Amino acid sequence: LLRPIATHDFLNVRTYVRHDGESGIHFMTEWLSSQLAVHLGPRSFGLPYRLGQIQFHHDLEAALIRGRVRDARTGGVFAYHAEFAHCSTVGPCPQGSLDEWLMERYTAFTHRHGSSRFFRVWHESWPQMPVVAEITEMSLVTKNWPPLRGARLIGANFSPGVRDVWMGWPHRLRELCASESVFAR
Repeated sequence: LLRPIATHDFLNVRTYVRHDGESGIHFMTEWLSSQLAVHLGPRSFGLPYRLGQIQFHHDLEAALIRGRVRDARTGGVFAYHAEFAHCSTVGPCPQGSLDEWLMERYTAFTHRHGSSRFFRVWHESWPQMPVVAEITEMSLVTKNWPPLRGARLIGANFSPGVRDVWMGWPHRLRELCASESVFAR
């Protein structure tokens, strides 16, 4: 059912939250390359999607990692380039590490039009590796969140991505403890 919007480039800005003892993520905004996904995502999952012009150049063999995302509406840009950290290899995050805590969250909380919801996500552990990154343009972030103008990068990881991500149907937040998620691929 969701196959037409299942594959696209994206950049998300998220924060980490806890509700009734359960940790999860809250997407502040997500830029997508698919106009159809931008149209359907907010309606189905309550996600704050925006259309972005996205250019990723990630070539592991050439050790080339760079990208540029431009907000189609505001013109704000987020651009970066990175190099592999010394002796880095692609693999799951070390168990119990900060990287694991940041990358392996499987409950997403959303809020749209006065309705708070959550949905579960399942996928294999993210294959990733630490990189030494430089942000070369950040107006996409600072136009949306002015307090982040003074923010500094403290770490970065690269992932070639995962396939077969399953997302459960959204539930009202008050149903968090009692619900069983039905997964949709």
